[in-house]
Amino acid sequence: MQSLTLHSHIGTDGILLIKVPFTPLDVNLEVKVTIQPITSQPKTPEELGYPPDFFGEVAGGWVGEPLVRAEQNEFEQRERLK
Repeated sequence: MQSLTLHSHIGTDGILLIKVPFTPLDVNLEVKVTIQPITSQPKTPEELGYPPDFFGEVAGGWVGEPLVRAEQNEFEQRERLK
């Protein structure tokens, strides 16, 4: 089973047209459609609980020494399960 979310628009003719390419071809499927209006705009960072200008102050805000990745150990060999 696959789940797919699409955002579409119903025109003034009242017709919702959905085109979804799908494989395999020539098979019987059960298709379920749920129609839910989009009623609100995406929330602002403040509405999500972040302080004002949080991302403007934090993005690129590291002012310390450059971060360096430490030397990595050898990868251990594991037995493969059958």
